[in-house]
Amino acid sequence: MLNIRRLCSSKADFSKRLDELLAFEGAQDEAIEKTVAEILAEVKIKGDEAVLAYTRRFDRLSASNMAALEIPRADCMDALNGLPAAQKSALEEAAARIRRFHERQLQSGWDYTEADGTRLGQMVTPLDRVGLYVPGGKAAYPSSVLMNAIPARVAGVKELIMVAPTPGGERNLLVLAAAALAGVDRVFAIGGAQAVGALAYGTETVPRVDKIVGPGNAYVACAKRRVFGIVGIDMVAGPSEILVLADGSADPDWMAMDLFSQAEHDELAQSILVCPEAPYIDRVLASMERLLPSMPRQVVIQAALEGRGALIHVRDLDEAVVIANRVAPEHLELALRDAAPWAAKIHHAGAIFIGAYTSESLGDYCAGPNHVLPTSGSARFSSPLGVYDFQKRTSLIEVSQQGAQHLGEMAAILADGEGLPAHAASARYRLENNT
Repeated sequence: MLNIRRLCSSKADFSKRLDELLAFEGAQDEAIEKTVAEILAEVKIKGDEAVLAYTRRFDRLSASNMAALEIPRADCMDALNGLPAAQKSALEEAAARIRRFHERQLQSGWDYTEADGTRLGQMVTPLDRVGLYVPGGKAAYPSSVLMNAIPARVAGVKELIMVAPTPGGERNLLVLAAAALAGVDRVFAIGGAQAVGALAYGTETVPRVDKIVGPGNAYVACAKRRVFGIVGIDMVAGPSEILVLADGSADPDWMAMDLFSQAEHDELAQSILVCPEAPYIDRVLASMERLLPSMPRQVVIQAALEGRGALIHVRDLDEAVVIANRVAPEHLELALRDAAPWAAKIHHAGAIFIGAYTSESLGDYCAGPNHVLPTSGSARFSSPLGVYDFQKRTSLIEVSQQGAQHLGEMAAILADGEGLPAHAASARYRLENNT
């Protein structure tokens, strides 16, 4: 029997219980913090030497120099060309769809001219070099390579450096194939906090990057958090989440499997069903209990569902939308008869999957939009990864002689008010009546 929470919005303690459900203790583990700080300090000082030492220690991979840990691009191309035909075709089509979607996000510069001849505008330029972290070992995600590398390429990033641990020297050929397909320039068989440090500080072999993107374990997340400011990062993501808003019209087996799809990530993942039909919730639970024993990752799924999952009965769909916006989930499925109008009422979600046929898994792999999404309620103020994360915006200001007369006096008055006389003088020097 699956011991998953059952909540009801009409109960007096519902709000309190929902808060408890959503609470995720993100406090950093002191032991991890200490270890990561030591690793980053070593990499910053010793460069390649430290990276090699930690790679031997953590990945059981010995190499005399960093060149031995760089995977040639030819090997990545061989991996791509050596894939089974169906797998290669699926990877290529997914890449094409991801590329088409992200090409629509491209931003360009603009400018306009004021009546006094002053020109104002914005210049958009890509980052020079980006580091892509790809998990290895138990987790190997070629889809993450595509989702991180392709938007960077579309943005015009000049160089992509990928790091991917290969514990025991075991390479994931699908990950290397995805790197070739996405246009990654260099690949290093390194991982963990030492790889993040190498990308952030640069070593004799690994070039310093401007931004680090990509998922990782607790040590990688901690390292990214620590180097932020030295380099940019995409986000420090929490456990994966799905909220399914249903009206009882979809096959309950579909809903059960959609909830499983996130729960199988890890024990801290969160899967929530919100529905106004109590009998349907019972049917979904029955499906979950029937299907769970057939899941290869049954233990992980059950732990996630019983630890952070929930089945929530609400008064109506309007209340369900209010709860969805309060949760601000990473993934939100609208398994409704007429889903499109309800999507317009959602203000906070990483991605919205509209209609019963739109399973979240399609978004993970091949629909086109990015699967790197805000978690832990941060969809209230954050967006999915996209081309804009790999571009910078620079303001352009070209003041005419005429414009300087009006703006100069205005700036001087404001600078005087702030007690910054040099600012005021700098503006007044350009005034035609200044002597």
